[in-house]
Amino acid sequence: MIKKYDKKTDEIREKISSLLKEMTVANELSLEAFKDNDEAKFKEVKNVLSKVKLRGDIIDNEIIKVFALYAPEAKELRFLVAFLKMTGEIVSIGEGIQKYAKRMREHLGSGFDIEFFKPSIALLHKSSINALRYITECFDKHDECNFDDNYRKVVIEESMNDDLFSVIEKEILNKIISEKELSAEYVKILGTLRKLERSCDRSVTIANLMRYAQRGGEISTFN
Repeated sequence: MIKKYDKKTDEIREKISSLLKEMTVANELSLEAFKDNDEAKFKEVKNVLSKVKLRGDIIDNEIIKVFALYAPEAKELRFLVAFLKMTGEIVSIGEGIQKYAKRMREHLGSGFDIEFFKPSIALLHKSSINALRYITECFDKHDECNFDDNYRKVVIEESMNDDLFSVIEKEILNKIISEKELSAEYVKILGTLRKLERSCDRSVTIANLMRYAQRGGEISTFN
């Protein structure tokens, strides 16, 4: 029974790891597409993430089956609860990246000039990618990973991401004041960039869940 349980949870872990890697690849690809204003790469992001919701549902169903078949307790139960919550966050990251790529392609394709914001947007994007990389690498090498250190690294990236977003938000608000006729476009861009900010927030949640799986306690009390 134990061997079957371990085999099943290893399979679930591998599927989550694969999903995390795809999120990282898609986010990196969307940054390349932004930098190069490459419509083909933006469309490729959509292809990479086309089945993210379905794959998340499949993983959730596998986790629920393990609950039903093996009635796990203690540490095993923590891992499964953490996995179940992680899957939802990962899927949301994927959906956010899809929306970001679609909307940014539209912004760039419209001819609207966002050159002024490009350096800041690239940095915002890199911090969201770095946060994803940290949790992906830690999850993939869970036996060697220091989950507290990993959490701190992700939080640092999220803090940088928040600061960058605040700077961009102020710059956009200034543009809205000085270029009122373009205010609708600037508001749309701000909404698009918020997808990157939310991605970083979700990475922190995932890193926190990884700590919870290892340490136990109350998820909401971790900081």
